[in-house]
Amino acid sequence: MILKSFEITKLKLNNHNFYLFYGDNEGLKEEIIKDIFEKNYLNKIFRYEEKEVLDNKNNFFHSVLTKSFFDNEKLIIINKVTDKIKETIEELIEKNPEDIKFILNSKNLEKKSALRKIFEKGKSIICTPFYEDNNQTLNSIISQFFRDKKIPISQQLINILIERSRGDRKNLSNELAKIESFLLNKKNINLNQIIKLTNLADNYSASELVDHSLAKNTRKTITILNENNYSDEDNIIIIRTLLAKLKRLVKIYELVDEKNNIDLAISSFKPPIFWKDKPLVTQQMKSWGKTKLKNLIYESNEIEFLIKKNSTVGKNILSDFIINNSKKANN
Repeated sequence: MILKSFEITKLKLNNHNFYLFYGDNEGLKEEIIKDIFEKNYLNKIFRYEEKEVLDNKNNFFHSVLTKSFFDNEKLIIINKVTDKIKETIEELIEKNPEDIKFILNSKNLEKKSALRKIFEKGKSIICTPFYEDNNQTLNSIISQFFRDKKIPISQQLINILIERSRGDRKNLSNELAKIESFLLNKKNINLNQIIKLTNLADNYSASELVDHSLAKNTRKTITILNENNYSDEDNIIIIRTLLAKLKRLVKIYELVDEKNNIDLAISSFKPPIFWKDKPLVTQQMKSWGKTKLKNLIYESNEIEFLIKKNSTVGKNILSDFIINNSKKANN
């Protein structure tokens, strides 16, 4: 059964156990999974990738289908699915396990996809495409964000944010997160502030500082820190920029797993990486392992908390963190 993304909210979830979500709009998929499904399965959510399932099918079936007094209800999310998992899913549908929801998350699936055909033709299983956001949708998200903050904003500022997001609500979410940090105890924001927050083009940008730190160019990193007097607001922007770039590197690693080639993974990444930035991103990939990157995400969140709590020494906290990471040994 084919349903549009906005129709999911009207669906009686108890009547359906299998969902196929495909398309490039990862931001909207994440919102729907979190807001509609995950809130009903706290501490009962299990995440897999297709390769994990196929490499250990018997263990997967055992762990998913085995019930206990404590965890009859489960939400199973399988990411990066392709037609390779078709037979496994058919077996699961045939078993029709009660109290278990399955969400299959895929990138674009062609019209001739065997997995897509199964879900489109099934009467009780759901197939939902997630297309890229258009400007009208992004406009609505931005307007709602500023309405909630009770801060006036012009259409010109909205258009700039739409342009910076490149049609991706996840990019937009990152930009709005920077603005949210900036707006603490403030009642308005102007054009110059928006441009600075979403680009930080004064002297060395936050992006350039973070890029050289992740590439472990320690001397360049120290030079940038010494030649700039970052404000409290800049410190938050820098740590947020670091978080965004770390998450991007983790996602590129996921593409490397698919393509077995760093250059191909970087070239096929969306939103596209600008050609002049590719050598630096390649160096970052070679400087960090996937596990270390994930750990660094957690550490960066803790540093952001410390900076907010100790704003008077925020620059020192941030500088030490940035420099120490640029010196860490490769893994």
